Amino acid sequence: MDYAQFKKLIAESKEDLYKKTFAENRDSIRVKKEQTAMRNLEKIFCAVLRISNEKGFQTMSMRDLSKAANLSMGALYAYFSSKEELLGMLQRQGRELVRQMLTEQIEKEKTASARLRVAIKISLYLSEAMQPWFYFSYMETKNLNEKERKKAIAGELHTETMITDILASGEAEGIFRHRNHRLSASVINAMLQEWYLKRWKYARRGISVDHYAGFILDFVESFYLTPPTVPSHHK
Repeated sequence: MDYAQFKKLIAESKEDLYKKTFAENRDSIRVKKEQTAMRNLEKIFCAVLRISNEKGFQTMSMRDLSKAANLSMGALYAYFSSKEELLGMLQRQGRELVRQMLTEQIEKEKTASARLRVAIKISLYLSEAMQPWFYFSYMETKNLNEKERKKAIAGELHTETMITDILASGEAEGIFRHRNHRLSASVINAMLQEWYLKRWKYARRGISVDHYAGFILDFVESFYLTPPTVPSHHK
């Protein structure tokens, strides 16, 4: 799968997630029509990300959001009661989409080598398609309440743990070398974060997300893949 194919896949997943967000918050959202709620949730979330990544979530006023989302103040408060609630909702929505897509794609693969390739590529493709959310989440975690901050940290550690488990299973299969898998996963995760935190740098150099994914895969596999076994009669 390349990035162009992935974009079609994530468009469908985003729609499903807006439905789920509406269903999970049906008691607090004072809008009963699902399609209207989904459309406005998308407008609100996109506007929050745009404003926050320009000047920060904490300095964003509700009037700023109202204008950017093209919704009245009253309409905004039909979906959430406070900025803190909105922040938590947006963080949860993004984490759920990331977790869902990674899990679905990784579980399709039968070998550790294939799962590692998918984990790296899908993680990068997600951060490319959702770059505003990834940057927002990274910058705003410190402003979450304690409960939501723990969930955000757990979300980041989930990716690292997932890669650690893949590397360990690859060693058990005889595909990967014996390494410090947790440390390796931490470094891989840092390389994944580099893409959305320093995306401007790679854009200036004309490096696409597919190019960057290929480089990381070559880098990691050269460190991890065991050399092919040479038959004894060839020695």
